[in-house]
Amino acid sequence: MEFSFASHSSRLLSSHASRTNRVRRQGSFISLAEELPAEEFFPIKRLGEAAHAVFSSDPSVLQYGEPEGFLPLRSWIRKDWEMRKGIRTTEERILLTSGTQQTIDLVTRLLVDSGDTVVVENPTSPGCLQVLQMQGAVILPVFTDTEGIVPEHLEEQFQKHRPKLLFAAPSFSNPTGILWTLRRRKAVLDLCRKYSVLIIEDDSYGELHFGADDSANSFSERYPALYAIDQEDDGNHVLYIGSFSKTIAPALRTGWATGDKRLIQGMSSLKQMADWQSSPINQQILYQLLGSTSFNWNEHLALLNREYEVRLKLMLELLKRPGFKHVKYDPPAGGMYLWIELPPGLGSETLLKAVLHKGVAFLPGARCSPGKQTEHFIRLNFSRPGREELLLGMNLISEAISEFTARS
Repeated sequence: MEFSFASHSSRLLSSHASRTNRVRRQGSFISLAEELPAEEFFPIKRLGEAAHAVFSSDPSVLQYGEPEGFLPLRSWIRKDWEMRKGIRTTEERILLTSGTQQTIDLVTRLLVDSGDTVVVENPTSPGCLQVLQMQGAVILPVFTDTEGIVPEHLEEQFQKHRPKLLFAAPSFSNPTGILWTLRRRKAVLDLCRKYSVLIIEDDSYGELHFGADDSANSFSERYPALYAIDQEDDGNHVLYIGSFSKTIAPALRTGWATGDKRLIQGMSSLKQMADWQSSPINQQILYQLLGSTSFNWNEHLALLNREYEVRLKLMLELLKRPGFKHVKYDPPAGGMYLWIELPPGLGSETLLKAVLHKGVAFLPGARCSPGKQTEHFIRLNFSRPGREELLLGMNLISEAISEFTARS
């Protein structure tokens, strides 16, 4: 039979991600497109020990749990984030979710009606755009530079359109890796307070910052979360989103949100209708791991940051290949991605078709914007590929760019 798909879902049926996943199953395909951490740094042995400890307890571990999530893990998050990042909250104001994507979906369904205006950084996360499009939001991109959102343009958009929400990732955003300055953080928060716009702060990559002397505490002092700044005046203008997918393992599907109690209660009610709760087993395993004397959370983060910085430096060296002569980029100070502007006249979708035939993929910039502003950019992931994959993948992309520029 023929199916009549909802108008907002039709665009998802031919998504880049599904096409790339089909291709990458073929032999030695190299993907620099995905939003994945490095598998070799998953704490597999410690997770196995944690799982054994959980399953060795009484059978009630396999029962339904609290819809808001495993209480001891919420308590651990409250204590750790306050100690390391100055974020003060309570267990009642924390909701555990199945990752950042579900958190964004829940808050969007809670607050956004079809036709409501929502502001996003330009470019922004493809997953965030998909959720907003499905909800029928009017997506308004706002200019960014190397310091973050441009306050003058943001205020102009606020005055013209009176949006309901601002989605932002001040620390190493997907896809650009931009780290907002403290001045920009305060300026954007002040504008959101002035125009009563709720900020959805995605801090999924905030733990991944580079620099040998950049400890978690010193980093948070220099680049505090918008949520922490807002709390200094007892504000409720920020919903903060965290995740363990990029730091422990994506398959645990554990993210979380904290903010005004009314928001958390509303999101919890929606979550109960969708799946009742995220996996209590995964949450208990994660809690067992984080509380284990054989696992040091801070040392684990330091390991990731050292290794990812090495991979970024390798990618930057590979950008000295002839094919990349005319590309432009700003090296990020953290995160998992490098955002590159292609030579004039070369579109990212066109280049993607060429490199897929060579056995490599990247994320085309057009997927990161509601308009055509970023169609001449590409996003490269440097966290997951190993050295040999990075070498070969970057050489193949360089080769494809050279072929295009030779014809122009």
